[in-house]
Amino acid sequence: MKSQNYFEKLEMDQLSELANFVVNENMCHHNDNETDETEHIQDMITKMYYEDLNLFFNSEFFVSKDSSGAIEGVIRVVKWDYHQELPIQKLFQIDPLQLSNRKRRTPIWHIGRFATRKNIGDRFLFKKLMVCAIAPLCRKKRGLAFAECDSKLLRAMKLLGIKAKVLGKSINYLGSETIPISLDYEGLKEFYHQNKKLIHRRKLTPAT
Repeated sequence: MKSQNYFEKLEMDQLSELANFVVNENMCHHNDNETDETEHIQDMITKMYYEDLNLFFNSEFFVSKDSSGAIEGVIRVVKWDYHQELPIQKLFQIDPLQLSNRKRRTPIWHIGRFATRKNIGDRFLFKKLMVCAIAPLCRKKRGLAFAECDSKLLRAMKLLGIKAKVLGKSINYLGSETIPISLDYEGLKEFYHQNKKLIHRRKLTPAT
């Protein structure tokens, strides 16, 4: 089916569908253990749902859907309010404020929930989703974004010209080796300016 590429903020009642998609696609891409217990997967989905619910009003979820309305890809960007706990704090005990030169004056975002359907036909989908997520940082040309990145995805990002700073040792999360990273304008500008044309400007409206 041809992609329709809807990039929009999901409604709250779609968060359960989102969590199911992200967990199942990540497990499908990365986890070789086909006998993973259904109860364990459901527990991950439930935890993800409540985490997204807590961060919902500071978040934008960009999704691509096929012509039937099924999700093909998703990414989330959170504009941090300096109070709610971000995944990078919970999973890696990393304090974004300690890594920020201007502390509370520095805009801080968190990028997460990246997932695409396996064997997706749109070869530009990753670029489109990433452009949406990094747009607020690149427009301001300052601030920091944090993410927990799959090791294979991190290698792909480097090949695309995205320069990320590794912040610590990896852990196993959602079935894959996951690495904490930070991103700034200098490391993103080349990729952003080369690929922003893939997304119509009116769609580049994540939380600022």
